[in-house]
Amino acid sequence: MRGFVMLMMVVDHASMAFDAAHIDEDSALYPGAATMALPEFAFFTRWMTHLCAPTFVFLAGTALALSVERRVAKGADAWEIDRGILVRGAIIALLDLTVISLGSGRWTLQVLLAIGLSMMAMAGLRRLPTWALVLIGVGWFAGGEALTALAWHPPGSSSIWAALTVATYGGKDMIIKYPVMPWLAMMVLGWVFGRHMNLFAAGRTRMAPATVMMIAGLAALGVFLAVRGFNGYGNMFLPRSDGSWQQWLHVSKYPPSLSFAALELGLMCVMLWVMMRLEPILGVRERGPFLVFGQTAMFFYLVHRLVLEVPATYFGLRGCGTIATTYWVALILLVVLYPACLWFRRFKAAHPESVLKYF
Repeated sequence: MRGFVMLMMVVDHASMAFDAAHIDEDSALYPGAATMALPEFAFFTRWMTHLCAPTFVFLAGTALALSVERRVAKGADAWEIDRGILVRGAIIALLDLTVISLGSGRWTLQVLLAIGLSMMAMAGLRRLPTWALVLIGVGWFAGGEALTALAWHPPGSSSIWAALTVATYGGKDMIIKYPVMPWLAMMVLGWVFGRHMNLFAAGRTRMAPATVMMIAGLAALGVFLAVRGFNGYGNMFLPRSDGSWQQWLHVSKYPPSLSFAALELGLMCVMLWVMMRLEPILGVRERGPFLVFGQTAMFFYLVHRLVLEVPATYFGLRGCGTIATTYWVALILLVVLYPACLWFRRFKAAHPESVLKYF
């Protein structure tokens, strides 16, 4: 699943770098965002990539729970577990402050910072019972817009401190579009799913993970239809301006609204359910592109961001092409990245105790 959305992520970042008509005004931060023109193909190209960040963050929580709670069950030292989580989270967060910001030519505090800080928070939150974690995850998206409204009055940027937690900020020298609280809520829900997978594997629950995904996915999509249909609270100040399919899907990513989270996590859950059903039939190919990209996610992310952002930022190529340029660049980059990711997977496996274990 992670490898699949990474293919779409390359399309979005190629568009961001080279497409003069790139659409990214998915927030009430931008005046007129609710009524802006949304050409069908250009908008769909942007919208389909909304699935990426929620999937990354949710599955980061799932993978962390699968690893950590198995170690806990085996009696591993609690502080050693916490230290590993904190170090890994700090390294991931710092990549936005260093590598990504350097490539972008300004302070770019985005998804890696949100993932890293959320992961660090899980060092403490992991001790909570499942019902409390579900309450945190679902509760944020149910009530988070009210809290965001206390710190942010769009259109326009919030303060930097508000953007780090609940809102968003965009300036010439700094951009903060991934506030920690909503993305932490997604990671918490991912942890809950990982915990359930462990319980199922241990024979302590009878409900299969695939069934959980189906039920959660359909419920989330139902919430999306209700919230977007009502067109009021839950849309993070970005309501529908008409009944077109574009306006139904033009939900707030910055910061993520209830309608955004319900739609994207709902789609992710349904897709995971389908993949879980298909995997026993189709099997797993060790050199399959989805698996290779998914197992080398951080390497893939850093390399492709730099390859796209450096020429766009420092060589004047930002917005130099069209949507056709976007897809050609994405295709070429994926072809090149595949053997590079194969190499990195082998290299990381050959050095299990190096710093690469944190990626």
